[in-house]
Amino acid sequence: MSKAISPLRRRMIEDMTVRNLSPATQRSYLHAVSKFSRYFGRSPDRLGLEDVRAFQVHLVATGISWPALNQTVCALRFFYGVTLGQAEIPERIAYARAPRKLPEVLSADEVVRFLEAVPSLKTRTALTAAYAAGLRVSEVVGLKVADIDSQRGVIRIRHGKGGKDRYVMLSAQLLHILRTYWRLARPPDWLFPRRNGSGPISITVLHAACRSARAAAGIDKRVTVHTLRHSFATHLLENGTDIRIIQVLLGHNNLSSTARYTKVSSSSSRRTQSPLDRLNIEVVPPN
Repeated sequence: MSKAISPLRRRMIEDMTVRNLSPATQRSYLHAVSKFSRYFGRSPDRLGLEDVRAFQVHLVATGISWPALNQTVCALRFFYGVTLGQAEIPERIAYARAPRKLPEVLSADEVVRFLEAVPSLKTRTALTAAYAAGLRVSEVVGLKVADIDSQRGVIRIRHGKGGKDRYVMLSAQLLHILRTYWRLARPPDWLFPRRNGSGPISITVLHAACRSARAAAGIDKRVTVHTLRHSFATHLLENGTDIRIIQVLLGHNNLSSTARYTKVSSSSSRRTQSPLDRLNIEVVPPN
C-alpha cells in the first residue's frame, strides 16, 4: 500500500505544478524539504528561520557542494514564501556564493578524440549533437525526429531550461551525421530512444558514455555533456561569433548579471556555422 501524502506535501506539490516547475525540480525541492524536516524530527511548517540557518551550517559541515546547497536554499525559499505564505522569510535565507571557476573546455583535437572514442552509434551521435548545437543533456535526450528541421536549417529545442523553447543552428555536418544515424537506427519518434523504445535514452547513459570515452581517449580533463556545451560556446567565441548570438543559442536569459537581455532572430542562428563543421569525424563506429 502506498504511503499517504500529507496535506502540507500535497499543497507544495500543487504550488509547484501551478507554477510549471519541471518534474526534476519538483523532486529536488521535495527531497530538500523532507531532508530539512528529518534533520530536526519535526514538520517543516513548525520550523523557523533559525532552524534554516542551523540546517545550512550542518550541510556546509558535511561538505555539500555549493550547487547542491543553493538548490536546497531554492527549495526552502519556495516552501516558506509560496507554500507557507511567509513572504518575509525567503529573502533572509542566504545563497552560497558561487566560486568563480572557469569551465573545463576541450580543444578541437580533444573533441574529435573524445567523440571518436564513443563506441556506440547512438551515444556518439547524441554527444556529437550536444557539441554541435551546445545542448544541455536534458535537451539532447529530449530531441525528437520531428525537431530536426533540415529545410530551415534549425533544431527546435522544446522545454529547455525554464520551460522555454528555442531554435539552434543545424550544422551541415551534423545533418549528414544524423541522416547516417537515422538510416541505420530508424528511430520512429524519439531521436535517441531507449533500447526497448519506451522513451528517450536515459541521461545516465550519456554521463556513463562520457566517463568511458574520456578514459579511452586519454583526456586528463573532466568531461561531461556540459563540457561539450562549454566547448561549443568557447569555440564559437574564438571563431568570432557575436556573443549575443551565442547567448541565444545557449538559451541564456542574460548576457551577464547586469546586461540587458538581447534577442536574436532565428535567422541569425541559421547563418551561424557550428564548430562541428570545422572537424573531420566519422559517425559510424568501426565493427
